[in-house]
Parts: sequence; C-alpha cells; structure tokens
Amino acid sequence: MKATIITIGDEILIGQIIDSNSAWMGKELNKIGVSVYEIISIGDDKDHILSAFAKAEQQSDIVLVTGGLGPTKDDITKTTICDYFDDTLVQNKDVLEHIRAMFAKYVKDAIVPANEMQSMVPSKALILNNAYGTAPGMWIEKNDTIFIYMPGVPFEMKALMTNEVLPRLRKTEGLPYIYHRTILTAGQGESTIATRIEQWEDNLPVTVKLAYLPSLGSVRLRLSSTGMNKDEVIKKVDENVSALYQLIQDIIIGESNDESMAQQVAGLLKKAGLTLAVAESCTGGQIAQQLTEHAGASAFFMGASVTYATQSKIDVLDVDPEVIKRYTVVSEQVAMAMATGAREKFHADIAVSTTGNAGPSKGDSDADVGTVFIGIATATNCFAIKFMMGNHRERVIQKTVNKSFELLQKEIFKLQTN
Repeated sequence: MKATIITIGDEILIGQIIDSNSAWMGKELNKIGVSVYEIISIGDDKDHILSAFAKAEQQSDIVLVTGGLGPTKDDITKTTICDYFDDTLVQNKDVLEHIRAMFAKYVKDAIVPANEMQSMVPSKALILNNAYGTAPGMWIEKNDTIFIYMPGVPFEMKALMTNEVLPRLRKTEGLPYIYHRTILTAGQGESTIATRIEQWEDNLPVTVKLAYLPSLGSVRLRLSSTGMNKDEVIKKVDENVSALYQLIQDIIIGESNDESMAQQVAGLLKKAGLTLAVAESCTGGQIAQQLTEHAGASAFFMGASVTYATQSKIDVLDVDPEVIKRYTVVSEQVAMAMATGAREKFHADIAVSTTGNAGPSKGDSDADVGTVFIGIATATNCFAIKFMMGNHRERVIQKTVNKSFELLQKEIFKLQTN
C-alpha cells in the first residue's frame, strides 16, 4: 500500500519553516506497512493544490495532507477540497462546541467569527477529533483512495495521526509486514565499512535491503524486509544481522530503529541505574538539550553547566586557574577538570565535558580550529581524548556532540561489567 504526503503552505517553500511533519509521518506509516511513494510541498494556490490531489490519487492508495486549515483567508485547503470532491461546506455542531470549549478554557481573547468558521467542514468528510486545536482532521474516500487532511501544527498533527489516523489505517486489509533492524556503528567511515562487508552485502537475499545512513561521527546500517509472512520476514533479517555482527563487532555500539544517539545513552543509563552530569563549552548546551528533550530524563540527568567563557570554568566548575594558565583552556587537563567538577557538583555517577575551538576564530586558546577535548569522569576513572573535528563550525559542534555520546556509551558498558 502506497501513500503520498502533501504539505501545504507558502511558508515552507520560502524556508520560513522546516517541514518536519513529513519525516515523522513517513516513519509512522512505515511501521504499519504503508510505503511512502512521494512527499511534496506546495504553496497556498488553488490550482496547484488541485493538481497535487489529482496526481496523488492516481499514484497512491492513501493521501495525507497537512496545512491550510487555519482561520485566516490564506487558508484555502477546505474550499479547495470541496472543489475537488464536488462538495459543500456544512457546519459541524460537535466541532463548533469543541472550538467554543477550547476558547473558554485556554484563550483569554473572545472567540471571533473566523474561529467559529473552522467548524465548517466538507459534508462528505468523516471528522477526526483534534484534541489540541480548533481545526478538525478530515477523512474522505474517493475511487479507492483515502484522503486524510490534518492541520500543519506538528503537535496537533501528531496527536491526530496517533489517536485517529493510524488506528483506522491499521484496520485496512492488505497491509504487509515491514521489519527493520538498524545497527549503530562508530569509529569508521561509510566507505571503510562498505569495503569490510562487501562480500556479505553481495550475498544478501533480494528480499533484504541494506541502507547506509551516515551522520557526523557515526554510520547506521539499516536492514529491511517486507512481506505478508511476518515470521519469514523477521527470520531473514535477523539471520543476516547475525552474520553482520561477526564482521564488524568492533565498531558496533548498539541498535536503534528510531532512537537518536542521545536516546540510546538515556536508555543505557536508566537500565544501569546510573546518573549523569554534563559540562559543556564548545557544544554550548547541545548535549544537555538532546538528553532532556524526551520525557523521563529526570531518572538519570542530574544537571549541566554551559561554561562557555574561561572564567566560568573557574567560577562554576572549580577548574584551577593555574591548570588553564599552564595548559590553555582547550586541553586534556581542563577537559578532565571540567568533567570532575560537574560530577562532583551535581553528585552524578558519570560526567562528560567538552572544550574546544569550533571556530572561526581561536578565542581564548591558541589551539587550531577544530581541536576538541572530550572528558569523562567517574568515581574511579577520569580521562580526556583529543579530536580534530575539521574547520566547519556547525560540523565541529555536532561531531563533538555525537562523539560525546559514543564515549558515554562505551563508558557505561565498562561500568556495567566492572
């Protein structure tokens, strides 16, 4: 079963916002056996929207549309839906009551006619309850194609997909079983890995697909298979993953289908019952942000200090000024002192620190741009490792974040085995 995702809004085309909806929907659809055939973004133009609907109907079983359902005049999706389905707008009393209730509970301003107009929906549409917003979701079927319309606000769309859309789609007959296993590797690049596993890859069965998913400092290897027999699909993938482990065990740091490296670290810390503190300089708080953006971080995350300036490392983390004077702020010794200071300040089992020169200028150190030290401190061990991360500021920062998570994973494994 194939799907087309259409996002509507001039703001997407001019780069004012990033279309994160499509990526999320693609992942969720894949989990239930729906393959995304195409993702397109179009502007708030009636003719363009109509042509996109027509094209999607010809090539897909399911069409998911987000955007253009707001209360302002530039939101033309609903009237265009009526044109496409030869339909008219009618007022839905349940939606109207929902809108009034939301305004009464959450909005200080008085409700205006434009807001109440959001209760006007195509008469042929099955209404999907939007618990977090005033624009309802809509489900319309035409010529064996399912059209699903949702607001573009990400948290509203995600709730609609989770609570309304996906449960209905799961009941659709003929959905295949899709199975993925994603191997996380670190320490070697894509081309090196490809050379090491070339013979294994050449012998993969045609029903198992391999994808290389490189990121800064890490490569994910995703094995996928699709079929109507769930047991056979799982068996084929698992057999080939076992063979892959035999070839590159030394660079495998875990498995994850959807989880980021931060989520992997979080899971390991929770499982091991360990707590973590973070001291960041060149990464500017990104390690802490990624660790705390998902629910449940309070189970392991004790706190963080973003000691960007040299003096803050002294004042907040108790780094000895003489150490900085002797070795400079970008050094193994300072990275170790930062990690130790953070672990002690936040009473954590393990701490990670970053200090480096992300560029473009050298700042408080004479270290070359791209020089980074990452420190790890535990109750029994403290060390720091030097890395050369290149000369592009954003890449230096992200590579440092990823490498920090990699080192944390390895250290957590050590603590578990000791």
